[in-house]
Amino acid sequence: MAVTLLGDAACAAHVRRVSSAAPVVTLAACHAGASAGEALEKIAKECDAARHQCTTLLAPREYQILSVDAPNVPSDELKTAVRWRLKDMLDFHVDDATIDVLDVPLDKNAPSRNHSMYAIAARNQLIGQRQALFSDAKVPLSVIDIPEMAQRNIAALLEQEGRGLAFLSFDTEGGLLTVTYSGELYLARRIDVTPDQFSQPDAEKNAAVFDRVTLELQRSLDHFDRQYHFITIARLVLSPSLANSGLQAYLASNLYLPVETLNLETVLDISKAAELRTPEAQQRYFLTLGAALRHEEKTL
Repeated sequence: MAVTLLGDAACAAHVRRVSSAAPVVTLAACHAGASAGEALEKIAKECDAARHQCTTLLAPREYQILSVDAPNVPSDELKTAVRWRLKDMLDFHVDDATIDVLDVPLDKNAPSRNHSMYAIAARNQLIGQRQALFSDAKVPLSVIDIPEMAQRNIAALLEQEGRGLAFLSFDTEGGLLTVTYSGELYLARRIDVTPDQFSQPDAEKNAAVFDRVTLELQRSLDHFDRQYHFITIARLVLSPSLANSGLQAYLASNLYLPVETLNLETVLDISKAAELRTPEAQQRYFLTLGAALRHEEKTL
């Protein structure tokens, strides 16, 4: 089960994977409280959290995700080597950091060469506070993840075999562009635009925001094409929050890619969670559902 914090509210979702069928959403619930802790306590009681292993997500401002060259060291020395490389890249002392790594696979048909990976770093103090918050609310926390991976999990359900997928989402924290291929995250970029900027009464200002997003996408996708020429991106998918924004039509007329807006009903079985039928509700639970789709794999 995934439990995410949205200010003083907490959202929970449980997704059951089914062979040869869409994953089934068995639970979706949100509660507000006077504090995040109070909201978590409500989730713990209503959703019987103690029965589950729980995942949560950090907010973008709570961690740094950095692209680094993969060190040529044995796997058991990888995190130590990456920590050394990050010492001058973080905005806090590396000794105060919790660090994990995410590999970016190479082209299997190309000669072996140095490749990049993502390093994710968060302050030890913040990680400890988050663990204590969940523990006090009696929500058993097993994994702390990041939004890029939650979005990757949903994008993986949309991929066409042998083709990459670009996914663009917006929430109150801003925009997130990811490119995935074969279920792997290859690109993650933040865009400093929030959904309320798409519906300004001033048409000129609205058009300027659309232009800004388009330019950011063009630059990011051009960079991706140069770096990962072996991946052809099939289409760009927008998150449910953009269903009525007009952005889809604007991007479709300015990009070389087909552009569509996600309806979660096309990739998830939400028959047990009728509250997810509207774009607004799908956006509220978007990252929580993505986090709930996590499944354990070999770690680096």
